[in-house]
Amino acid sequence: MKTTIFLRIAAGLTFVHAVLHTIGGVFGRVAPGPAAVAELAMKTNQFPLMGHTRSFWHFYRGLGLAVTVSLTAEAIAFWQLALLARVDAQRLRPILLTFFVAYLALAVNSSVYFFLPPEIVEIFIAACLGLAIVSAKTVTARPGTAH
Repeated sequence: MKTTIFLRIAAGLTFVHAVLHTIGGVFGRVAPGPAAVAELAMKTNQFPLMGHTRSFWHFYRGLGLAVTVSLTAEAIAFWQLALLARVDAQRLRPILLTFFVAYLALAVNSSVYFFLPPEIVEIFIAACLGLAIVSAKTVTARPGTAH
């Protein structure tokens, strides 16, 4: 049961991360000054690429939205894994370990290239996944109950 709770918390945190990333990171407004100048340069310097005209702004916006999609998919996957954990959480350990390591790497990436709030959320998500791994056990069915 603990594994399920930890995975649901991870799902909730990951969904909040996706929403805040989208609001602040993808669709957030930049302050006047150097940031606005950089944004304008990203938008106005366009170049041909594989039959399309693109700018670094297209890449920035597109990759930001890709992160939103990935975080949302991960939140849904964590919720679904929580349901599976009710039956045999131990078998989920390799999958959870993959996400655990990935979220630790994301926290380091956020520390190096971004700022503290996403790093903190990613550490909390990794902690929930780590606790889910540690608490994962095989559930034995009680007589007369179905999975």
